[in-house]
Amino acid sequence: MSRVGKMPIAVPQGVDVSVTPEQISVKGALGTLVRPAHSLVSVKNEAGTLSFAPTNESAEANAMSGTVRALVANMVTGVSKGFERKLNLVGVGFRAQAQGQKLNLQIGYSHPVVKDMPAGIKVECPTQTEILIKGADRQVVGQIAAEVRAFRPPEPYKGKGIRYSDEKVTLKETKKK
Repeated sequence: MSRVGKMPIAVPQGVDVSVTPEQISVKGALGTLVRPAHSLVSVKNEAGTLSFAPTNESAEANAMSGTVRALVANMVTGVSKGFERKLNLVGVGFRAQAQGQKLNLQIGYSHPVVKDMPAGIKVECPTQTEILIKGADRQVVGQIAAEVRAFRPPEPYKGKGIRYSDEKVTLKETKKK
């Protein structure tokens, strides 16, 4: 059996988990997340802990038990604590500004780049060169951060662009005569 799938999930105070044959729904202080249940994995909610087991002995059911467990653990963490991704702007004149549900970027193009945030995602700019993307759904937070980074990924010669705060950009040496 999957090592990840064997570990139970402790449900914290203030988080409600409801399991039906069709879907798993997790409700907490930061919102509600719903995921369709997988037919190869059985989920049990007993006294504040969630346990996962494959329904048969196939390799696919074994793998899916670990996958579903990890996804549900992220849902529980998301509705209780939330997820955030931090981006940094590196370059002369590069600026970011959060205006409600919109992120306004000046990143060296002749026009400002505006990114609309989906429901459930908050964007903040503590400084002009930092962007904080917060939300309950880990996948959506990561996807929005990747889309913002894709507007101007870091280039390898000077390192200018939008990068994750923990990203290391290896600079190349310029061509010599």
